[in-house]
Amino acid sequence: MRDLTPRIVLELIAHEGVAREAYRDSVGVWTWSVGITQASGHAVFPRYKDNPQPLERCLAVLLWLLRTKYLPAVLAAFGALELTEPQLGAALSFHWNTGAIARAGWVRRFVAGDAPGARAAMLDWARPAALLPRRQREEALFFDGVWTADGTALVYDVAKPAYRPAGAKRIAITPVIARLFAGEPGQASPPA
Repeated sequence: MRDLTPRIVLELIAHEGVAREAYRDSVGVWTWSVGITQASGHAVFPRYKDNPQPLERCLAVLLWLLRTKYLPAVLAAFGALELTEPQLGAALSFHWNTGAIARAGWVRRFVAGDAPGARAAMLDWARPAALLPRRQREEALFFDGVWTADGTALVYDVAKPAYRPAGAKRIAITPVIARLFAGEPGQASPPA
């Protein structure tokens, strides 16, 4: 598997949640949508401060970033090795969260044929401890094919003046993802 699928994207979103306007994360970085920051190459601040966007826009930018910046790095890290859909989904979720697919020891071990060592090494990336449940879900997806997404996402409001996520509501997002995939064959430029 060498491309995104709706199931992969739904899984990643389930690990993150969505904020329709910019907020400050736990260390004060302006963040928007599904964990998108300025470092991604998409302008977040001041563009989305006090400027909530439709869910479709939030997820369209996510898909663009996954396809143009994150998926190529994941595929490069695994080289010629053909990943299954669950493996690609877990690796992409890991890279989206850490940005470290190219230097992750678990990837090198897996490519070298050491699946048990890779499995154990993946959990080395569970710092701070609050990341352990996410790493365990990624591990179960990569090595056992266990999906956890249910087609919904927590969509957060932003509490002001602190600009922190608050008041999450669980929303069905499968229809939005399906529409985006139906109308977006390999979009290469950021959505306007």
